[in-house]
Amino acid sequence: MERYKRQIILEEFGEESQKKLLNSRVLICGAGGLGCPALLYFAAAGIGTIGIADFDKVEITNLQRQTLYNENDLGKLKVEAAKENLGKLNSNIKINTYNTSINNKNAVEIISNYDIVVDGTDNFETRYILNDTCVLLDKPLVYGAVLKFEGQVGVFNLQTKNNNFKTNYRDLFHTPPDPKKNPTCNDAGILGVLPGIIGTLQATETIKIITGIGEPLANQILSFNALSNSFYKVNLAKSEKNGVPVNIEDFKNYDYSLFCNSKTNENEIEISQFKKLLKTEKLTIVDIREYGEKPDTTDFSYKKIPMSQLYENLNYFICDDKLIIFCQTGKRSLNVAEILKDELPGQSIYSLKGGIVEWEKNKLLKK
Repeated sequence: MERYKRQIILEEFGEESQKKLLNSRVLICGAGGLGCPALLYFAAAGIGTIGIADFDKVEITNLQRQTLYNENDLGKLKVEAAKENLGKLNSNIKINTYNTSINNKNAVEIISNYDIVVDGTDNFETRYILNDTCVLLDKPLVYGAVLKFEGQVGVFNLQTKNNNFKTNYRDLFHTPPDPKKNPTCNDAGILGVLPGIIGTLQATETIKIITGIGEPLANQILSFNALSNSFYKVNLAKSEKNGVPVNIEDFKNYDYSLFCNSKTNENEIEISQFKKLLKTEKLTIVDIREYGEKPDTTDFSYKKIPMSQLYENLNYFICDDKLIIFCQTGKRSLNVAEILKDELPGQSIYSLKGGIVEWEKNKLLKK
């Protein structure tokens, strides 16, 4: 009681709300920029059971915004580092970890054990999987997304006393954006404090749903711009046919990779294939990132031709070797590879899947 006194004495909160938190079960999918602040406040607030699903390891680039981790956690599984650090904050709560990516084969089994799901993911395929699972299992989904200086938060699949319908992620995005044209934080960057703001708002919405206080952002999206310090809300309408699978069997057979166009493109080359080619063939390798983008690499020789200077340097790409193009995460290079395939028919042109980020991560995992 003493630990949670500052929120218990709130007239709208009280002991009953604290008991509701203690008895609640919340799953966070993604222990990154959004998941870290949400996890910290869930543990501090006294949510009784917290599930953490993530398959990644802590990297040096995470520490700019993922404040749940520290330098001693580098190389550790995020779920294990998160559990250890949260346990130091509050030893009276239960923390379950899932060192895996959420997919349509395991989502129902994992999510069925929780009352609320918090989306801290960074890709459309997993977002649609989480959404569809929550709709089928009738679980509220607290959504968050960030990029550069902007973020948004909302609550899906929740009917409140103020509305008589429930919207979901497919009502916001009927179809997924083209992944080649949709930048990520790895490509476009992100202000370090922004995930903290949006992740904390996600934690706030989750606590409101559990305790019944206030008005959750059901059927709404709240957007925030850090540069202008501005907030605005958008109301969502429900679609009659939004594409959610009709039952769990259909859900498990649904091809989310195809739907989100995230399957390996024929113009992409995997890291493992690239490594073999480096040993067996002469390659022409081009970095199409802009000047100043990091990290650099000395693992292989390459020429730098920024994407912005592509057309005035087309002659350089004419060669008899296999042409391998890379960027930060593989999205821009895939776009360039497809352009060059049209400009230079008959040449062997490939984009390095995952880019230099995946290359460096692969090296770290081998250590």
